[in-house]
Amino acid sequence: MSSCSSRALTILSTVFGACGLLLVGVAVSTDYWLIMVEGVILQQNQSMEVKMALHSGLWRVCFVAGSENGKCVASEYFTEPDIEITTENTANILKMVRTATPFPMVSLLFVFTAFVISNIGHIRPQRTILAFVSGIFFILSGLSLVVGLVLYISSINDEVMNRPREPEQFFNYHYGWSFAFAASSFLLKEGAGVMSVYLFMKRYAEEEISDYSGQFLHPESSWPPPKRPRSASSASSDVSIQLTQTPPPKPSLQPLQTSPCSVSSSPY
Repeated sequence: MSSCSSRALTILSTVFGACGLLLVGVAVSTDYWLIMVEGVILQQNQSMEVKMALHSGLWRVCFVAGSENGKCVASEYFTEPDIEITTENTANILKMVRTATPFPMVSLLFVFTAFVISNIGHIRPQRTILAFVSGIFFILSGLSLVVGLVLYISSINDEVMNRPREPEQFFNYHYGWSFAFAASSFLLKEGAGVMSVYLFMKRYAEEEISDYSGQFLHPESSWPPPKRPRSASSASSDVSIQLTQTPPPKPSLQPLQTSPCSVSSSPY
């Protein structure tokens, strides 16, 4: 049962780590983190005219409606991109979300390191410490990613709250599937980290039990303890004690035997 549970933990931690690495890699490389639509409400028929629609990621902004329709520009982190945006609040949103970019990148680096160490530990399970190290890297990767997600959401909410309320203007935003991939990756990486740490604890306990039981399966290796060589002084003292305690052997007395032929004859 113990070997089966260890094997199940090994498989699950590998699957969770691989899925977490794949999802965060797709999320970082795609540009569907945020989708925004701006427009005006026509008073005569109460319809909406879209002025601008875009979807953005960590590295690129793509316009799907408005004057910049069909144009994709890279997010400039030190200079402003040469694009026409309808309102200043939308430009501020695209500017503020860049502060969250380093955390998903650090998370991607951590999860890749954890995945490599975890596979090495599965190939060589006798190195128990590798499971613990990979679990720590998985957990750090998830924490780094969730910090980036919180910063990303808070920067957008701050700008939306400061946006002026005008009845003739329409503004809508929602998070895309790239953001959902990143959030799912956080859950998978935390699960992989917890399972890797628990796998380390099981392997360590199994090693302790096997070492303890080996002392009873092979008692000749530990009992009786090897005798230490005796010194010359202790050996000479033992010999002297034996000489004083052992009495000398008594001489054996045997009766005289006479042969029947050796009978003395009388002179008469």
